[in-house]
Amino acid sequence: MANRPLYLPMPHQKNLVNTISLEFEWHPGFAIVQKQKSIQSLHVAASKITDGNLLEISGKSPEMLGKSLSAFSLILKRENWPQCSVECAFQGSKVFENGGPFTDLYEVSSKDAKRDARLRSSGNLIGFCWLGEDWPIKPRTYFYDWLYINALSQNQTLADQLINFAGFTDIEFNPAKSINCQAHSAALYVALQKSGQLVSVLASKEELKSKLSNTKTTAPVQGVLI
Repeated sequence: MANRPLYLPMPHQKNLVNTISLEFEWHPGFAIVQKQKSIQSLHVAASKITDGNLLEISGKSPEMLGKSLSAFSLILKRENWPQCSVECAFQGSKVFENGGPFTDLYEVSSKDAKRDARLRSSGNLIGFCWLGEDWPIKPRTYFYDWLYINALSQNQTLADQLINFAGFTDIEFNPAKSINCQAHSAALYVALQKSGQLVSVLASKEELKSKLSNTKTTAPVQGVLI
């Protein structure tokens, strides 16, 4: 058994994203077929919460859209700079006690950026610096969410398809080990778009900051085994 979050866009409520921890049957193994069995189990558990369409957003997603929306694949365009993935932007912008930002990571593969040894040998994370602008580490998902929703706004064909889904998952994200999740960012984008707040958030990072305190997480929900 395992627990993973389901992220539900809540455009008409103060908490724009509702996070529900679901218990489901885990299928061990690194093969993609095993990951997709776990995704199926997770979505069966999620179907007890919502009857809407669900999308797995990760490199292991059975849907091409879900793979394209992975932070490893979703491209962020920068004026007068080469484009890079959301993952490279996030990792390369980290500032630590003893180093960073490591902007050379903007120009490597997403996998190499995440695995760069400097990210684990430079002391505690103290902030982010993206294109010369400093970002705090709190709210905890603030910078990552901003990168992701901006990248979505630049990839409108992908973003338009998100509106058809009621919830999002990421089988690779373990909330016990990590903080930022692409499925959460996708749900936030949908909520902002449907509530008419997206334009103002894209125009002002402080507007996004003011909204991220309104989140809600429920206790784990017993899933249905398959």
